Amino acid sequence: MAPAGDAGLLEIGRVTRAHGLRGEVVVELTTDRVERLAPGTVLTSDAGDLTVAAARPHQHRWIVSFEGHSGREAADRLRGLALRAAPIDDPDALWVHDLVGSEVVTAGGDVVGSCVAVVANPASDLLELDGGTLVPVAFVVERTPGRVVIDPPDGLLDH
Repeated sequence: MAPAGDAGLLEIGRVTRAHGLRGEVVVELTTDRVERLAPGTVLTSDAGDLTVAAARPHQHRWIVSFEGHSGREAADRLRGLALRAAPIDDPDALWVHDLVGSEVVTAGGDVVGSCVAVVANPASDLLELDGGTLVPVAFVVERTPGRVVIDPPDGLLDH
């Protein structure tokens, strides 16, 4: 849960453990936007704001150092922290926080439900509708606030 004042911030990753003796930590990102760890980026946590000093990929995770946090003890104090940041303004991207709760309609105008979750899937993430139907996001053709238009192939929405 985000502390008061963090409204609108998204969890982008979590510090899993300290790495080495110089204050570096292992961060597991929950986003595919690696620019979240660019040097100088300020992330919010329950321990206050953390400014990324350096980051490098390491075995599907990231080794990150934060300004003002040097030494193993400082890194250990960051263990378990959720890292949050403001949403990225990218009109071409589909964001989970924008999709969940949206009404889902076909290109023909038929309301097919509302999006209750986005399920990760190797081929294509899936919109989970309130009736349990799964729709690949590849079939999303338009998104406006509160509304997602899909153009699914025949038979996909048949129960």
